Amino acid sequence: MSEAFCLELYKDKVVVSYYAEKFHGRKTANGERFNMYDMTCAHKTLPFNTIIRVTNYANGKSVDVRVNDRGPFVAGREVDLSKGAAVKLGMIKSGTAKVKIHIVKMGANTKQSAVSAAKAQKIPLTRSKGTTSKAKAATQVVLKKGQLYDIQLGSFSDENNAREYARKIARAKFKNVAIQKSGSNTKVSVIKVDGKDVPSLVKQLEMKGFGNAFVRERKNR
Repeated sequence: MSEAFCLELYKDKVVVSYYAEKFHGRKTANGERFNMYDMTCAHKTLPFNTIIRVTNYANGKSVDVRVNDRGPFVAGREVDLSKGAAVKLGMIKSGTAKVKIHIVKMGANTKQSAVSAAKAQKIPLTRSKGTTSKAKAATQVVLKKGQLYDIQLGSFSDENNAREYARKIARAKFKNVAIQKSGSNTKVSVIKVDGKDVPSLVKQLEMKGFGNAFVRERKNR
């Protein structure tokens, strides 16, 4: 069994980009100085010091990078890599790449991480030419008072990881945290939320570092 197979799949078939000279030496969101040659990256919500493995579908190349910044703030993009990481993925010429992302090691959900993640979620996304935000479109639900909704916060191939993530959300004082089987994956959601309460609850979750919420109407009560 390959090592990649044992890792937790976080996102599949998403787009990454990179940043370089313009930001070299500037402070990152966690207070470090950005070094475009280091194996680091920016993500809007993952805790700082999370290690992710990014694999380029175009050539099969992979690189492990550490989250130390927030971004990208372009619709349809999941991660901004350092130039050094982009070189290893063979994507300098193209500028972007379609990838899959595995979690190698989850960073601690510190107050600094949670606050910066909440701020990043509020920054308006720009649109690159020909890019659409699938994530934004997926969460645009018409909310109705009295209708119940589930707020999905993660989907895991390993049920143990899903259960641990659910416990982490519950420890942050959120109620009605549930795990739901969906094929080979296990989803973690806050369930049975009234439509009028969804926006404020999503914001509270983001403030605690639980971003990337996917809201769906509950089919049964």
